[in-house]
Formats: sequence, structure tokens, C-alpha cells
Amino acid sequence: MTDTAVEARPAVRALSSSLIREVANAAMGQTNVLPFWFGEADTPTPQFIRDVAAESMMKGETFYSQNLGRPYLRQAIASYQSDLLGRPIPADQVVAVGSGMTGLQIAMQLVLSPGDRVVAVTPLWPNISEAPLILGAKVERVSLSVNDGRWSLDVDKLIATLTPDTRMVIINSPNNPTGWTIDDESICIILAHCRKHGIWILADEVYQRLVYDTTQNTAPSFLRYYETGDRIISVNSFSKAWSMTGWRIGWMVIPEVLAQDSTKLVEYNFSCIFEPTQRAATIAIREGEDEVRRLRTHLAKTRSLLVDGLSSMNRVSVPEAGGAMYAFLRIDGYDNSLELAQRLVREVGLGLAPGAAFGHEGEGWLRWCHAVSEDSIAQGLERLTDFLRA
Repeated sequence: MTDTAVEARPAVRALSSSLIREVANAAMGQTNVLPFWFGEADTPTPQFIRDVAAESMMKGETFYSQNLGRPYLRQAIASYQSDLLGRPIPADQVVAVGSGMTGLQIAMQLVLSPGDRVVAVTPLWPNISEAPLILGAKVERVSLSVNDGRWSLDVDKLIATLTPDTRMVIINSPNNPTGWTIDDESICIILAHCRKHGIWILADEVYQRLVYDTTQNTAPSFLRYYETGDRIISVNSFSKAWSMTGWRIGWMVIPEVLAQDSTKLVEYNFSCIFEPTQRAATIAIREGEDEVRRLRTHLAKTRSLLVDGLSSMNRVSVPEAGGAMYAFLRIDGYDNSLELAQRLVREVGLGLAPGAAFGHEGEGWLRWCHAVSEDSIAQGLERLTDFLRA
């Protein structure tokens, strides 16, 4: 035998472990801990969605399906997106994938090569910013900032960073963890620049429907401005708006020319999606609008309750944001977010995600998911108050 170590390749070993999981895994299951660390609602998937999946299983729909998803699901997604955005989205540009994260990974596999330069708007869910590194690409970060008490993007700074040698820009809006939401003017400026230099836009639109402005039915989307030849890949998911986190199903909207290569990558990554899951997703997107509205109304209430409570505390700041399901907050005097999150769990049973999990820009911050009951929010605020008094 040789002396070569048995280990994963360097790019994989260099990946950062999830600090969210580090906090949650240590305390998960403890009944005295209020968990706000993950991005999911505390209620199960609506009954009518679960019933369709159960019926499909009882019918024996347990066989392989098409790589890109059953035609009925792809058409349902296409119709939904077309109605939502006010422009046609053809079904042959839709790819059903085994989770939003799988879609992001496949999008990168389609486009990125070792050494490619990727620019990401941050702070950002760590799974996204780390994924290009698996493929040997390099990631440069452009951070959001707080201006006039609100999260914002310096578009001029981003444009200056998107040099002609950039292969891809990753934009998550509404953003996890801050809730920042891009506007249409910024989309048009970024898209015009990327068209000029042939830069791919990977738009993570998982929180597309979760916006706080009641006059908006959806967050601004790059797809609304898509033209044939554009290098735009949009990734979405059933996890958030329809409370289907555990089902692991999402979709991509891609340029039509990528369909054949997407089929290959789906085959080599997960082959196809379980048909009862596809049935559930189809009924969700066709008949679940009332559920989306209910969740949006609930999130508006819980965010107001949470932000008002946090803002009333000394040393706590929480900038305004346009969407998603989080408050990204900072407590003066605490710079190590992992240590602070661990202390909150240990001392008062409050489970928050450390801001450092979302990159160095998030250090000193905490993410609080408010897709929970109003009672849970009230209890959490009491526990944070107790911590600050100690």
C-alpha cells in the first residue's frame, strides 16, 4: 500500500461546514429550546397537498418518470409563472428538480468550469456560495449594506465588479438571510450589463412570493425581462410558499438551448422525482394560491410582532427588508455570532442562526425565522429580554 491518505479531494475538504447545523444539531430535540434557526414554517404541508401524494402512492405511482419532470407538472409550473409574471414561460424551458438546492447545483454544473470567476451578492445562504467551489470556480463577494435603516445593494459597486472575465453572478432575492429584495430598475441595469459581457445570471427566487408589500403579488424577477439569447437561469422551490420543505422539490427556468444538457445532468444527479411528490407539487401550484396568501398574511403579522419587539430593546437593531421570512438582527457588544447563538441556546433556550453562517459579512448578526406562531415569537422575545438583562 502507498502512503497516500484516504480522503476527499481538496476542494471538498476545503468547504465550510454549516454553522447553522452546528448550533441546531447540538440542541435539536431539546424540548426547552425554541427553534428559529431553520428557514421553514412550524406547520405541516396543507392537507389537500398531502392527500394527493397519499392517493398517488395508493395507486402505485412509484415508478421512474421523465428526467425533467412529468409533463403535467412542467406545464403547471409554466402556466403559474406565466400568469405571475405577465409574460409567456414555455413548459419546455421548465425543469423539475429534487429541491431548490439541487437546481442551483445543476445550474452551476451547466455553466461553470474550474477557474471560472463567480460574483455573489452577500450575505448569502452558505449552500449557494460554497457550491461553485465544488466545481473549482472562484467566488468574489459583493456585500449588501444598511442605508437609512434598510438593507440595500450598491448597484454601481456590483456592476464594477462584474468585469468581462466574470462567468456568473448569483443574486438571491428576496434574500436569505437579510430579506433584501431587488427592484425592477436594478434588474434592468444588471441585465443590460450582463448581456453586454455575456455573463450568466443565476437568480435564486425561492422566496419569490414572500414579499411584505401588499400591493405586490410577487417579488421583481429577472424572468420578467427575459429575451431569447439571454443567459438567465432562475431557480425556485415549493419549500417556502407552500410549506413543503421536506418534500425536496423545486424547479428551474432555463434557456431552451440548455434543455438537452439539463436532461443529462438530472439523470446523473438524481434521475427523476418521485411521482407522488410531483402530484403534490402540481396540486399545490394549481390550487394553493389561498395557502400562499394565508402564509403571506401570517408572515406580515409575525414580522411586525418580532421587529417591534426587537426594536424596543436596548442595543438591538434590525434593518427593514422587503421579503423572505427572517429578521436579521444585531446586538451591540457581541461580535462572535456563533458564540452568541450557542450562549442563547444554552442560557435561555433561544435557537437562532449565527450570522457568520452566511459569510464574513454576517459576522456579529443573528437570523431569526418568523414563519412560526405569534405565541412562539412572543416567547422568544421574552427569552431574549431575559438574556439581555442577565
